[in-house]
Amino acid sequence: MRVGIEIGGTFTDLVAAGPNGLTITKVPSVPARPDEGVFDALDRAGIACEAMVELAHGSTVATNAVLERKGARLAFLVTAGFGDVLTIQRLERRRIFDLLYRKPVPLVARKDAFEIPERTLFDGSIAEPLDTGRIRASLEAFLAAGDYGSVAICLLNSFANPDHERRLAELIRDVDPSLDVTCSYDISREYREYERATTTTMAAYVQPVIAAYLARMESVLASRGFAGNLSIMQSNGARMPAAAMRRNAVTALLSGPAAGVTGAVRQAGLSGIRNLVTLDIGGTSADVCLVVDGKPQLSQEAKIDGLPIRTPMVDIATVGAGGGSLVWADDGGMMRVGPQSAGANPGPACYGRGGTQPTLTDAHVLCGRLRPEARLAGSMQLDVEASRRVFAPIAERFGLEPAAAADSAVQIAIANVVAAIRQVSTERGRDTRDFTLVPFGGAGPLHAAAVAEALHIATVLVPPNAGVISAYGLLVSDHSLFESLTRPIPLDEAAPDRVRDTLGGLRTELAKRIEELGVPGDRLFEMSLDMRFKGQAFEITVPLAEADVPELTRERLLALFAREHEAIYSHGGGVGRNAVEIVSYRVGLHVPQLDRLSMSSSGAETSAEGSCEVFDRGERLDARLLWRGSLRAGQSVQGPAVIEDTTATIWIPKGWRGEIDGHQNLIMRAAA
Repeated sequence: MRVGIEIGGTFTDLVAAGPNGLTITKVPSVPARPDEGVFDALDRAGIACEAMVELAHGSTVATNAVLERKGARLAFLVTAGFGDVLTIQRLERRRIFDLLYRKPVPLVARKDAFEIPERTLFDGSIAEPLDTGRIRASLEAFLAAGDYGSVAICLLNSFANPDHERRLAELIRDVDPSLDVTCSYDISREYREYERATTTTMAAYVQPVIAAYLARMESVLASRGFAGNLSIMQSNGARMPAAAMRRNAVTALLSGPAAGVTGAVRQAGLSGIRNLVTLDIGGTSADVCLVVDGKPQLSQEAKIDGLPIRTPMVDIATVGAGGGSLVWADDGGMMRVGPQSAGANPGPACYGRGGTQPTLTDAHVLCGRLRPEARLAGSMQLDVEASRRVFAPIAERFGLEPAAAADSAVQIAIANVVAAIRQVSTERGRDTRDFTLVPFGGAGPLHAAAVAEALHIATVLVPPNAGVISAYGLLVSDHSLFESLTRPIPLDEAAPDRVRDTLGGLRTELAKRIEELGVPGDRLFEMSLDMRFKGQAFEITVPLAEADVPELTRERLLALFAREHEAIYSHGGGVGRNAVEIVSYRVGLHVPQLDRLSMSSSGAETSAEGSCEVFDRGERLDARLLWRGSLRAGQSVQGPAVIEDTTATIWIPKGWRGEIDGHQNLIMRAAA
């Protein structure tokens, strides 16, 4: 069997593909011991570890280590004079009108920074050689006094010449072999010292956490007879063998949300839909992503707990609109939803685990979209009275009956999701009317139609078993590696040859690494350049097709740059009149997953069909009640209707119609 297991904030999801088809399982997550959720899911599904040939895994372990500050204590080695780089940060304020604003707290205290007398210049030449004999005694004393678990090395301009970092790492391993050592050259070979430093320290911070987590998992798997391949999802929407993750754990920071996007892209692609907006609403948050021509948009930089991290990530916007998001009133008397969440423990009040505050899940229970008889995740019966009890105070405050207050909370959550989608679409020059909305996660299909209406999206595609699409995404994701390198050059007649040489070197390096990891299959490369007008502070990414590279010319590079500049800024910027330069080079290597595995609906019926009452947008409606597993290709459903399965509930509002296509996707459209 091939198994994908994704650990979310509230539930741990499992999708397994074997000789008898798909196996689907959801179990509650164990936040304090997330690896226990993996084995709980395997046990619930009745899957023996010796039967697995492959286990693909995604989790929030790395993210939580940063957010909760539970990583290793770091020593930070920098070039003399740069010990304050993490403290000074950038001249920016995330909340410009907040008088009490404080910069994000670095992962390394200032006293844990050790300055190294050395200097590499921007072109890689050495201005001040590194004398390891001179610093050995003082460095040994510094490391011994700090009780450090990991060391991050980020020397000035080491992206241009890593020699000093390499020698320094050798010295540390000689002084104390027990320390994990992370060099910036192995993590981020790009310029901008602060961003490279934060990425390196974050990698060093989570490395021991991920290594320990994987060691625990592998130990238990081995004891249970597992002899297959273990791979881990990366933030870029692809996975890699666990051995690669031990060397660069920072790539796993957003693995869960990225897996969901991958699963949605693959399942929607079966129906011929390649331009989509994904909407993943789980127990903790709502994550949205724009996908153009079947490719999720990637960002080269993101922020975790306010700290920038430079690594390719699926460009996901997140808002606090998950099922566990708390409903509350602010000091101005306005109803709010999130970002605080009840999480997995205690969870929403309706879970019956001690939750005492109203959540979005409780709101859907009161509105009738989630019924107690449906048994959430296949086994959890919901407590309507508990939801009514926790909503009573906020309903009284706003002078509403509980169902009306709950409906208001749902509408606020929908508005939050719409704002997040506009952030990744409209604000970046994309018209949402050209896209299909693909909701998933346990709560995504509950909100999808209203979100689509607000964005003037005509079509909604709900995958089968939408609540476990992230785990499905693990199974169908490619294996991928990415590498980048800063080497600024002017765009002159010699530039095409420099571009070919540099990209060729990166391709060779990636091919060697994938070979060492033992990943079989065809190798596909994608390439791009970071380019800008000379004198600008920031670059734009210019994709290069494989066919472009052999016959690349200066004129072709200018044309490609002008095209991207036009798409982003609606003007060419004076290409041809102003000097252009190439700053950085990017290469991705992909080993495609050729198995066209498709998701399917749950066949066993666990819910009686009939009717139910739903409170929606101020109106009480008699809605049809259907079990998704009983719907067949070509069958249509007129709203209002509630469609249930074991992993998610779908709400088709009045005025909308849904139809099952040949791939078991539910296609929803507003009635003409």
